[in-house]
Amino acid sequence: MFVNEQISAREVLVIDTDGTQLGVMPTAEALEIAEKKKLDLVNVAPAARPPVCRLMDYGKFKYEQSKKDREARKKQKLTTLKEIKLRPNIEKHDLAVKVKSSRRFLESGDKVKVTVMFRGREITHPEIAQRLCQRMAEDLAECAVVERVPKLEGRNMIMILTPKS
Repeated sequence: MFVNEQISAREVLVIDTDGTQLGVMPTAEALEIAEKKKLDLVNVAPAARPPVCRLMDYGKFKYEQSKKDREARKKQKLTTLKEIKLRPNIEKHDLAVKVKSSRRFLESGDKVKVTVMFRGREITHPEIAQRLCQRMAEDLAECAVVERVPKLEGRNMIMILTPKS
């Protein structure tokens, strides 16, 4: 954003602090008006023909803008990816514990990566892991959506769940 003497255009369309148009005038004349009112001439639309400039307190404008940016950053939620690791021959109670911790992660706004790890010859039965992932998805259906369906990657089957919005 160009301010005061940084504005290189010969003529500019000037808008007053209350939003009324003062019209198209030479930049020098617009700068004089800004100086008389103890304000800054700020180029708000440099691509327009003629460029649009507004009379404002630039320091106050920058402060308000940074305040808005801070508020926007504060409201931003960082989602992290939590991983739950399972084995194909997991016991019912152990699975219930994993489902409970997954639910807690999802309710706090995090994504959950369910990984079923195969060892040795277990890899010959991927349908067991498929059913396990399906059961996890069904148990967490009220608070999660399957973002990525279960897929075999090397010796692991991976599924990603995201929280319902």
